[in-house]
Amino acid sequence: MRVRALWYRDGVLHLVDQRELPQRMVVRRLRHVREVAEAIRTMVVRGAPAIGVAGAYGMVLAEREGSFSPDRAAKLLVATRPTAHDLAVGVETVRVPWAMGGNPLAAADRFRRRIVEECHQIGVAGAPLLLHAHRVLTHCNAGALATVEWGTALAPIRVARARGADLFVWVDETRPLLQGSRLTAWELAREGVPHAVIVDNAAGAFMRSGQVDAVIVGADRIARNGDFANKIGTYEKAVVARENRIPFYVAAPWSTFEPGRANGRSIPVEERDPEEVLSWAGHRVAPRTSPARNPAFDVTPSRYVTAFITPSGAVAPGKLASVLARRATP
Repeated sequence: MRVRALWYRDGVLHLVDQRELPQRMVVRRLRHVREVAEAIRTMVVRGAPAIGVAGAYGMVLAEREGSFSPDRAAKLLVATRPTAHDLAVGVETVRVPWAMGGNPLAAADRFRRRIVEECHQIGVAGAPLLLHAHRVLTHCNAGALATVEWGTALAPIRVARARGADLFVWVDETRPLLQGSRLTAWELAREGVPHAVIVDNAAGAFMRSGQVDAVIVGADRIARNGDFANKIGTYEKAVVARENRIPFYVAAPWSTFEPGRANGRSIPVEERDPEEVLSWAGHRVAPRTSPARNPAFDVTPSRYVTAFITPSGAVAPGKLASVLARRATP
Protein backbone atom coordinates (compact mmCIF):
# COMPACT_ATOMS: atom_id res chain seq x y z
CA MET A 1 0.00 0.00 0.00
CA ARG A 2 1.59 3.26 -1.14
CA VAL A 3 -0.98 5.88 -0.22
CA ARG A 4 -1.60 7.96 2.89
CA ALA A 5 -4.25 10.66 2.71
CA LEU A 6 -3.11 12.91 5.57
CA TRP A 7 -0.71 13.30 8.47
CA TYR A 8 -0.07 15.75 11.31
CA ARG A 9 3.39 16.93 12.27
CA ASP A 10 4.75 19.86 14.30
CA GLY A 11 1.54 21.86 14.36
CA VAL A 12 0.78 21.38 10.66
CA LEU A 13 -1.92 19.18 9.10
CA HIS A 14 -0.71 17.81 5.78
CA LEU A 15 -3.40 16.83 3.26
CA VAL A 16 -2.97 15.22 -0.14
CA ASP A 17 -5.04 17.49 -2.38
CA GLN A 18 -7.34 14.95 -3.99
CA ARG A 19 -8.65 17.49 -6.50
CA GLU A 20 -5.25 17.42 -8.22
CA LEU A 21 -5.01 13.64 -8.67
CA PRO A 22 -4.15 11.77 -10.82
CA GLN A 23 -2.30 14.45 -12.76
CA ARG A 24 -0.04 15.53 -9.92
CA MET A 25 0.63 15.03 -6.23
CA VAL A 26 0.11 18.20 -4.21
CA VAL A 27 0.29 18.33 -0.41
CA ARG A 28 -1.51 21.19 1.36
CA ARG A 29 -0.09 22.33 4.69
CA LEU A 30 -2.73 23.75 7.02
CA ARG A 31 -2.17 25.61 10.28
CA HIS A 32 -5.62 27.04 11.05
CA VAL A 33 -9.02 25.49 11.72
CA ARG A 34 -10.74 27.62 9.08
CA GLU A 35 -8.31 26.24 6.49
CA VAL A 36 -9.26 22.71 7.53
CA ALA A 37 -12.96 23.52 7.28
CA GLU A 38 -12.48 24.93 3.79
CA ALA A 39 -10.38 21.93 2.74
CA ILE A 40 -13.15 19.57 3.85
CA ARG A 41 -15.87 21.65 2.20
CA THR A 42 -14.02 21.91 -1.13
CA MET A 43 -12.98 18.23 -1.08
CA VAL A 44 -9.24 18.73 -0.81
CA VAL A 45 -9.78 15.82 1.57
CA ARG A 46 -12.82 13.57 1.17
CA GLY A 47 -14.11 10.18 2.21
CA ALA A 48 -16.02 9.87 5.47
CA PRO A 49 -13.28 8.38 7.71
CA ALA A 50 -10.59 10.69 6.27
CA ILE A 51 -12.62 13.84 6.89
CA GLY A 52 -13.37 12.54 10.36
CA VAL A 53 -9.63 12.40 11.07
CA ALA A 54 -9.09 15.77 9.36
CA GLY A 55 -11.84 17.22 11.56
CA ALA A 56 -10.16 15.81 14.67
CA TYR A 57 -6.88 17.54 13.77
CA GLY A 58 -8.81 20.68 12.82
CA MET A 59 -9.93 20.78 16.44
CA VAL A 60 -6.29 20.51 17.51
CA LEU A 61 -5.39 23.51 15.36
CA ALA A 62 -8.34 25.44 16.77
CA GLU A 63 -7.13 24.83 20.32
CA ARG A 64 -3.61 25.93 19.35
CA GLU A 65 -4.96 29.17 17.85
CA GLY A 66 -6.48 30.13 21.18
CA SER A 67 -9.41 32.12 19.77
CA PHE A 68 -11.93 29.28 19.48
CA SER A 69 -13.99 27.53 22.10
CA PRO A 70 -14.43 23.76 21.70
CA ASP A 71 -18.09 24.19 20.77
CA ARG A 72 -17.46 26.95 18.24
CA ALA A 73 -14.69 25.01 16.49
CA ALA A 74 -16.83 21.87 16.42
CA LYS A 75 -19.78 23.71 14.89
CA LEU A 76 -17.57 25.21 12.18
CA LEU A 77 -16.12 21.84 11.15
CA VAL A 78 -19.24 19.67 11.33
CA ALA A 79 -21.21 22.08 9.14
CA THR A 80 -18.89 21.53 6.17
CA ARG A 81 -20.20 18.07 5.10
CA PRO A 82 -23.56 17.21 6.69
CA THR A 83 -23.96 13.63 5.43
CA ALA A 84 -20.73 12.04 6.70
CA HIS A 85 -21.21 10.77 10.26
CA ASP A 86 -17.49 10.15 10.78
CA LEU A 87 -16.84 13.89 10.70
CA ALA A 88 -19.07 14.50 13.71
CA VAL A 89 -17.53 11.53 15.52
CA GLY A 90 -13.96 12.68 14.88
CA VAL A 91 -14.71 16.24 15.99
CA GLU A 92 -16.56 15.09 19.11
CA THR A 93 -13.69 12.74 19.99
CA VAL A 94 -11.51 15.82 20.46
CA ARG A 95 -14.12 18.32 21.64
CA VAL A 96 -14.91 16.42 24.83
CA PRO A 97 -11.37 16.09 26.22
CA TRP A 98 -10.54 19.64 25.11
CA ALA A 99 -13.58 21.00 26.97
CA MET A 100 -12.56 19.02 30.05
CA GLY A 101 -8.98 20.28 30.05
CA GLY A 102 -7.48 17.24 28.37
CA ASN A 103 -5.00 16.90 25.50
CA PRO A 104 -6.64 17.47 22.07
CA LEU A 105 -3.62 16.20 20.11
CA ALA A 106 -3.51 12.94 22.03
CA ALA A 107 -7.25 12.45 21.37
CA ALA A 108 -6.85 13.15 17.64
CA ASP A 109 -3.90 10.77 17.41
CA ARG A 110 -5.93 8.03 19.11
CA PHE A 111 -8.81 8.56 16.69
CA ARG A 112 -6.47 8.37 13.68
CA ARG A 113 -4.91 5.14 14.95
CA ARG A 114 -8.37 3.74 15.61
CA ILE A 115 -9.53 4.45 12.05
CA VAL A 116 -6.39 2.94 10.51
CA GLU A 117 -6.63 -0.21 12.62
CA GLU A 118 -10.37 -0.64 12.04
CA CYS A 119 -9.88 -0.32 8.28
CA HIS A 120 -7.17 -2.98 8.44
CA GLN A 121 -9.56 -5.23 10.34
CA ILE A 122 -12.23 -4.58 7.70
CA GLY A 123 -9.74 -5.93 5.19
CA VAL A 124 -9.13 -9.04 7.28
CA ALA A 125 -12.86 -9.60 7.85
CA GLY A 126 -13.85 -9.01 4.23
CA ALA A 127 -11.08 -10.83 2.40
CA PRO A 128 -12.67 -14.30 2.73
CA LEU A 129 -15.80 -12.98 1.01
CA LEU A 130 -13.75 -12.11 -2.06
CA LEU A 131 -11.50 -15.15 -2.35
CA HIS A 132 -13.80 -16.62 -5.01
CA ALA A 133 -15.15 -13.35 -6.39
CA HIS A 134 -12.69 -12.78 -9.19
CA ARG A 135 -14.37 -9.68 -10.63
CA VAL A 136 -15.36 -6.98 -8.14
CA LEU A 137 -17.20 -3.73 -8.85
CA THR A 138 -16.57 -0.60 -6.79
CA HIS A 139 -18.28 2.79 -6.78
CA CYS A 140 -16.60 6.08 -5.83
CA ASN A 141 -13.33 5.94 -3.88
CA ALA A 142 -13.25 4.02 -0.62
CA GLY A 143 -9.52 3.37 -0.54
CA ALA A 144 -6.67 4.82 1.49
CA LEU A 145 -7.37 8.29 0.13
CA ALA A 146 -10.80 8.15 1.77
CA THR A 147 -9.69 6.64 5.07
CA VAL A 148 -6.07 7.69 5.84
CA GLU A 149 -4.75 4.16 5.11
CA TRP A 150 -6.07 0.78 3.93
CA GLY A 151 -9.53 1.92 2.85
CA THR A 152 -12.92 0.39 3.49
CA ALA A 153 -14.10 -1.13 0.19
CA LEU A 154 -10.52 -1.53 -1.01
CA ALA A 155 -9.18 -3.02 2.24
CA PRO A 156 -10.66 -6.52 1.62
CA ILE A 157 -9.34 -6.37 -1.94
CA ARG A 158 -5.86 -5.54 -0.66
CA VAL A 159 -5.87 -8.30 1.96
CA ALA A 160 -7.40 -10.90 -0.39
CA ARG A 161 -4.73 -10.20 -3.01
CA ALA A 162 -2.02 -10.51 -0.36
CA ARG A 163 -3.45 -13.96 0.38
CA GLY A 164 -3.23 -14.99 -3.25
CA ALA A 165 -6.66 -14.13 -4.62
CA ASP A 166 -6.78 -13.38 -8.34
CA LEU A 167 -8.92 -10.25 -8.32
CA PHE A 168 -9.94 -7.86 -11.07
CA VAL A 169 -11.68 -4.59 -10.18
CA TRP A 170 -14.28 -2.76 -12.24
CA VAL A 171 -13.95 0.92 -11.30
CA ASP A 172 -17.08 3.04 -11.74
CA GLU A 173 -16.03 6.52 -12.89
CA THR A 174 -18.42 8.15 -10.33
CA ARG A 175 -19.78 11.33 -11.84
CA PRO A 176 -19.72 14.25 -11.42
CA LEU A 177 -16.29 14.50 -9.75
CA LEU A 178 -14.94 11.17 -11.02
CA GLN A 179 -13.62 9.87 -7.71
CA GLY A 180 -13.55 6.38 -9.19
CA SER A 181 -11.65 7.05 -12.39
CA ARG A 182 -9.40 9.70 -10.82
CA LEU A 183 -8.74 8.25 -7.37
CA THR A 184 -9.64 4.55 -7.10
CA ALA A 185 -7.96 3.77 -10.41
CA TRP A 186 -4.92 5.78 -9.28
CA GLU A 187 -4.62 3.76 -6.08
CA LEU A 188 -5.05 0.43 -7.87
CA ALA A 189 -2.58 1.36 -10.61
CA ARG A 190 0.08 2.29 -8.05
CA GLU A 191 -0.29 -1.14 -6.46
CA GLY A 192 -0.46 -3.13 -9.68
CA VAL A 193 -4.04 -4.32 -9.11
CA PRO A 194 -5.71 -5.36 -12.40
CA HIS A 195 -8.63 -3.07 -13.11
CA ALA A 196 -10.59 -1.17 -15.74
CA VAL A 197 -12.55 2.06 -15.54
CA ILE A 198 -16.15 1.95 -16.76
CA VAL A 199 -18.75 4.68 -17.06
CA ASP A 200 -21.33 4.67 -14.30
CA ASN A 201 -24.20 3.61 -16.52
CA ALA A 202 -22.32 0.55 -17.82
CA ALA A 203 -22.34 -1.24 -14.45
CA GLY A 204 -25.75 -2.83 -14.99
CA ALA A 205 -24.76 -4.26 -18.35
CA PHE A 206 -21.61 -5.83 -16.87
CA MET A 207 -23.62 -7.31 -14.02
CA ARG A 208 -26.28 -8.75 -16.33
CA SER A 209 -23.66 -10.29 -18.63
CA GLY A 210 -22.08 -12.21 -15.75
CA GLN A 211 -18.89 -10.17 -15.56
CA VAL A 212 -19.32 -9.06 -11.92
CA ASP A 213 -19.03 -11.50 -9.01
CA ALA A 214 -19.45 -9.04 -6.14
CA VAL A 215 -20.05 -5.35 -5.48
CA ILE A 216 -18.33 -3.62 -2.57
CA VAL A 217 -18.75 0.01 -1.53
CA GLY A 218 -18.02 2.24 1.43
CA ALA A 219 -20.54 4.41 3.28
CA ASP A 220 -20.88 7.88 4.75
CA ARG A 221 -23.58 7.15 7.32
CA ILE A 222 -25.34 3.92 8.36
CA ALA A 223 -28.58 3.92 10.34
CA ARG A 224 -29.46 1.34 13.00
CA ASN A 225 -31.60 -0.72 10.60
CA GLY A 226 -28.88 -0.83 7.92
CA ASP A 227 -30.14 1.87 5.57
CA PHE A 228 -27.05 3.75 4.47
CA ALA A 229 -25.90 6.84 2.63
CA ASN A 230 -23.10 6.67 0.10
CA LYS A 231 -22.00 8.46 -3.05
CA ILE A 232 -24.81 9.19 -5.49
CA GLY A 233 -25.37 6.20 -7.75
CA THR A 234 -24.89 3.59 -5.03
CA TYR A 235 -28.62 2.88 -4.79
CA GLU A 236 -28.76 1.97 -8.49
CA LYS A 237 -25.83 -0.42 -8.11
CA ALA A 238 -27.47 -2.12 -5.15
CA VAL A 239 -30.80 -2.61 -6.93
CA VAL A 240 -29.19 -4.01 -10.06
CA ALA A 241 -26.95 -6.29 -8.00
CA ARG A 242 -30.01 -7.74 -6.25
CA GLU A 243 -31.78 -8.22 -9.60
CA ASN A 244 -28.78 -10.21 -10.86
CA ARG A 245 -28.21 -12.15 -7.61
CA ILE A 246 -24.80 -10.58 -7.02
CA PRO A 247 -23.58 -10.08 -3.42
CA PHE A 248 -23.56 -6.43 -2.38
CA TYR A 249 -21.24 -5.55 0.51
CA VAL A 250 -20.88 -2.31 2.48
CA ALA A 251 -17.56 -1.80 4.30
CA ALA A 252 -17.25 0.76 7.09
CA PRO A 253 -15.54 1.45 10.43
CA TRP A 254 -17.67 1.85 13.55
CA SER A 255 -17.53 5.65 13.29
CA THR A 256 -19.77 5.47 10.21
CA PHE A 257 -22.58 3.73 12.08
CA GLU A 258 -25.18 5.88 13.82
CA PRO A 259 -27.09 3.73 16.32
CA GLY A 260 -29.30 6.65 17.34
CA ARG A 261 -30.82 7.00 13.86
CA ALA A 262 -33.54 4.40 13.35
CA ASN A 263 -33.52 4.33 9.54
CA GLY A 264 -32.33 6.17 6.48
CA ARG A 265 -35.38 8.34 5.87
CA SER A 266 -33.97 11.23 7.89
CA ILE A 267 -30.34 11.02 6.80
CA PRO A 268 -29.30 14.50 5.60
CA VAL A 269 -28.22 14.46 1.96
CA GLU A 270 -25.75 17.14 0.96
CA GLU A 271 -26.50 18.95 -2.28
CA ARG A 272 -23.46 20.51 -3.90
CA ASP A 273 -22.85 23.27 -6.44
CA PRO A 274 -24.69 22.55 -9.74
CA GLU A 275 -21.57 23.67 -11.59
CA GLU A 276 -19.98 20.33 -10.68
CA VAL A 277 -22.54 18.76 -13.03
CA LEU A 278 -22.67 21.50 -15.67
CA SER A 279 -18.91 21.92 -16.13
CA TRP A 280 -15.75 19.87 -16.00
CA ALA A 281 -12.18 21.18 -15.74
CA GLY A 282 -13.42 24.66 -16.44
CA HIS A 283 -15.31 23.71 -19.59
CA ARG A 284 -19.10 23.96 -19.81
CA VAL A 285 -20.65 20.61 -20.82
CA ALA A 286 -24.29 21.74 -20.86
CA PRO A 287 -26.11 24.68 -22.43
CA ARG A 288 -25.68 27.97 -20.57
CA THR A 289 -29.42 28.10 -20.00
CA SER A 290 -29.67 24.62 -18.44
CA PRO A 291 -29.90 24.26 -14.64
CA ALA A 292 -28.84 21.14 -12.73
CA ARG A 293 -29.36 19.28 -9.45
CA ASN A 294 -26.36 17.83 -7.69
CA PRO A 295 -27.12 15.61 -4.67
CA ALA A 296 -23.79 14.20 -3.50
CA PHE A 297 -25.28 11.07 -1.91
CA ASP A 298 -28.23 8.72 -2.05
CA VAL A 299 -29.70 6.42 0.58
CA THR A 300 -29.90 2.68 -0.05
CA PRO A 301 -32.40 0.57 1.93
CA SER A 302 -30.87 -2.23 3.97
CA ARG A 303 -32.80 -4.92 2.07
CA TYR A 304 -30.33 -4.59 -0.79
CA VAL A 305 -27.28 -5.24 1.40
CA THR A 306 -25.86 -8.77 1.62
CA ALA A 307 -23.62 -7.92 4.57
CA PHE A 308 -21.88 -5.05 6.30
CA ILE A 309 -18.15 -5.65 6.59
CA THR A 310 -17.18 -4.22 9.97
CA PRO A 311 -13.93 -4.36 11.94
CA SER A 312 -15.47 -7.24 13.91
CA GLY A 313 -16.66 -9.26 10.91
CA ALA A 314 -19.47 -9.50 8.39
CA VAL A 315 -22.90 -8.59 9.78
CA ALA A 316 -26.21 -9.31 8.07
CA PRO A 317 -28.56 -6.29 7.95
CA GLY A 318 -31.11 -8.02 10.15
CA LYS A 319 -28.54 -8.46 12.93
CA LEU A 320 -27.02 -5.00 12.75
CA ALA A 321 -29.22 -3.38 15.41
CA SER A 322 -28.37 -6.06 17.98
CA VAL A 323 -24.64 -5.78 17.19
CA LEU A 324 -24.76 -2.02 17.67
CA ALA A 325 -26.72 -2.41 20.89
CA ARG A 326 -24.10 -4.80 22.28
CA ARG A 327 -21.34 -2.33 21.40
CA ALA A 328 -23.17 0.40 23.31
CA THR A 329 -23.57 -1.80 26.40
CA PRO A 330 -20.81 -1.24 29.00
